[in-house]
Amino acid sequence: MPKKALVIEDDINIAELLRLYLEKDGLEVHIADNGGKGVSEFERLNPDLVLLDIMLPVLDGWSVCREIRSVSKVPIIMLTAKQETFDKVQGLEMGADDYITKPFEAKELLARVHAVLRRSEADDGKESKKLIFDKLIINMDSFELIVDGKKVDAPPKEMELLYHLALTPNRVYTRNQLLDEVWGFDYFGDSRTVDVHIKRLREKLENVSEKWTLKTVWGVGYKFELYAT
Repeated sequence: MPKKALVIEDDINIAELLRLYLEKDGLEVHIADNGGKGVSEFERLNPDLVLLDIMLPVLDGWSVCREIRSVSKVPIIMLTAKQETFDKVQGLEMGADDYITKPFEAKELLARVHAVLRRSEADDGKESKKLIFDKLIINMDSFELIVDGKKVDAPPKEMELLYHLALTPNRVYTRNQLLDEVWGFDYFGDSRTVDVHIKRLREKLENVSEKWTLKTVWGVGYKFELYAT
């Protein structure tokens, strides 16, 4: 049974081009031409992948992403004509898995689609993933972050980054390693994406415990440091 892709894009020419590429690659494609329809179609179809434009009528892409992420971990690729790093980082912070800038080539689009689907399938097949530290629980099965006994909202990529660091305490990761291992080897972003996510995590975790910390190793990268007791 083919995987289902939902394209939420108000430019009919781009939407049909995406349909052509994706159907040729074996996916079943559905199109919504505004954000409101996109949310409704997502609920109806339960797709395996969402390609989501940012500038949409009714509901913009940020709002649609937020609605989908509140109920699902389905892979989301943002589509944008904007070049600013802020827009790309904002989408990733809100839970998108990747972004692609218009105009795009079929080869790049399909590479990104294959990458997010591979990561999604790998995540589905993994055993239970839950880490417990002093005043901190990182539960990747439910995508819940519990800090000092309270649930704290954290987008999926923040959760994945923290889990990856905490899985091997005291190991230092470079920014490029984190991009490769958390975002995927074929992610085309830059290292500032990692810095922004670390900053957001620190705002949620700082001064919670004296037994661990999210530490910068200057000139190298980051680590989840456990203190000897």
